[in-house]
Amino acid sequence: MNKSSQPLLLLGIILVSINLRTSIASVGPLIPFIRDDLGISNGLAGFLTTLSLLTFAVFSLFSPAIGKRLGHGKAIFLGIVLLTVGVLIRVLGGIELLYLGTAMTGIGIVIANVLMIPFFKARLPEKIGLLTAILTTGMSLFAAVASGISVPLAVDLGWGWRGSLASWSMLMVLALIAWVPQLKPHQSANQTSLLPAKNVWASRLAWQVTLFMGAQSVMYFTLITWLPDMLIARGMSPVKAGISLSYMQLISLIGTFFIPGLLIRLREQSRVILAVGLSYLVGYGALFVQNEWVTFAALTIIGIGSGASLSIAYTLISLRSAEDMTTAKLSGMVQSAGYVLAALGPLVFGISMDLFGDWDILIWFLLAVTLQYLAFGIPAGKDKKIA
Repeated sequence: MNKSSQPLLLLGIILVSINLRTSIASVGPLIPFIRDDLGISNGLAGFLTTLSLLTFAVFSLFSPAIGKRLGHGKAIFLGIVLLTVGVLIRVLGGIELLYLGTAMTGIGIVIANVLMIPFFKARLPEKIGLLTAILTTGMSLFAAVASGISVPLAVDLGWGWRGSLASWSMLMVLALIAWVPQLKPHQSANQTSLLPAKNVWASRLAWQVTLFMGAQSVMYFTLITWLPDMLIARGMSPVKAGISLSYMQLISLIGTFFIPGLLIRLREQSRVILAVGLSYLVGYGALFVQNEWVTFAALTIIGIGSGASLSIAYTLISLRSAEDMTTAKLSGMVQSAGYVLAALGPLVFGISMDLFGDWDILIWFLLAVTLQYLAFGIPAGKDKKIA
């Protein structure tokens, strides 16, 4: 790639990355407003998050084919268009348009999300670590921002839940403008761009990467769903419990930004995965101690590990595949299964909580998933490619 065009590419990547979670993260804090305005049940309101995750799981499988047909640059642009239109549609009417718009945002997000890694590998393979760090950090940072300012936008500025959700479309329009240079035909910098894809579904290594991604997704989504309730049940105020969750998400940025560059320099990534997995065991184990300072220390360890795990999963997609189309198909497979498991994790624990009523079960559940994380992550970190 021409060095003079790299700043425009980096700007486009930054603006796309910050839009890949805002439309989801902004909904949760506004659910009480949405529920009261539309007169819907908690179940129907909560289904908004489930719908997003199910949409991700299904359309992750189709995204590589869309990227092959249109080219990754054009397909990512299409994804952001669908995301923008979906964000606007969901605030225009009642529950039907809310669900339709939410489904469209999910389709748009997953097309862009699945294709970003193979796009990086084709355009700037020598900077895959930096670009992955930018992607994951932008996603995580603006998820935290969206969670934090959605209610102030709705209440303090008087925009209501509709105006608050719609406001994120402004960043999406900026991303579309910045992405226009990437619509031009481009000769891949990767010599494997024209080679046929491997059958990832028949690959043991691909399944190891996929189940590793699934484990980290289950831990993340289960924890952000249930951690505040657990802390409140132990005597923490709702405000402080919310701050604790935000802190855990913000501290994760350390892991998301610095880990990809380290992984790219290593021949094998297994030791890093082992270290993160052991830190999870320490962090989750510390949650058994009902002391606010110990909890704060535990969430620091867990948060950094969570950010690192997301970056590891994304980086392994590139490192474990040789051909561009194999990278795209592995990305689709990994994220599809990851989101299915992510949708099941909070549900499985919720059922367990209904049956046993003991918050320690959450910690034991997370410790068990950590063992899956290590069991599949360590072999996935070995220096080999999908054959």
